[in-house]
Amino acid sequence: MYYKLKAQPMCRIINVSFLVCIQIILSLSVYAQKDITQFLGIPIDGYKPEMVKKLKEKGFAISPSNKDVLSGEFNGANVNVFIATNNNKVCRIMVSDVITIDQADVKIKFNNLCRQFLNNPKYISASLSDSSFTISEDEDISYEMSVNNKRYQAVFYQLPAKEIDSTILINDLNDYLSKKYTQEQLSSLTDETRNNMIKDGLSFMLNRYSKKVVWFIINELYGKYYISIFYDNEYNRANGEDL
Repeated sequence: MYYKLKAQPMCRIINVSFLVCIQIILSLSVYAQKDITQFLGIPIDGYKPEMVKKLKEKGFAISPSNKDVLSGEFNGANVNVFIATNNNKVCRIMVSDVITIDQADVKIKFNNLCRQFLNNPKYISASLSDSSFTISEDEDISYEMSVNNKRYQAVFYQLPAKEIDSTILINDLNDYLSKKYTQEQLSSLTDETRNNMIKDGLSFMLNRYSKKVVWFIINELYGKYYISIFYDNEYNRANGEDL
């Protein structure tokens, strides 16, 4: 099935090859404007007591050493779960390994986690150019982190949970492109303009995804390492509104 852009004064003639490219973009896309990040199926939203209750229902328990932290098992590891808020609304869930490991093991764990996210249909990589985040076996992450301040992290976008009529996406994308390009450019597409429009279309969709960021990073603690995963709801994050 080919998607057909709605006719507008600024966008009348789009050739078939460009429509195919747009179809590829839209086939990966669902409407994300009101969709928010989820952790274990729980929306990252609402007030902290509600979130604590929902996490307890998932098997987590209040840590005996810190009442603001929950502990439990996640993705095959013992973890601590931290809840961050902004204006009393939950905006982030951080999941951190309890047990620290050496650099050889943390590289393996990081690489495995990258592959899990890359193979999970609920996520799309934030990088359009590089789908591999593998750390090589011979890389000295201790040196890189301590001397070169290198951050070992990977960023993904959580795809929206609900699909809507593709017409909405098409119209939104059409409106975005028609404001960015002239009628002459849209009527007689050159290869350069077509390629630029495809890139702009991808950026348009990734901007929607960017409100649902899930990322993870290697942390160091007394010569040992652990991984923290962050589930962010950017709609609830501080954006200077309190300044």
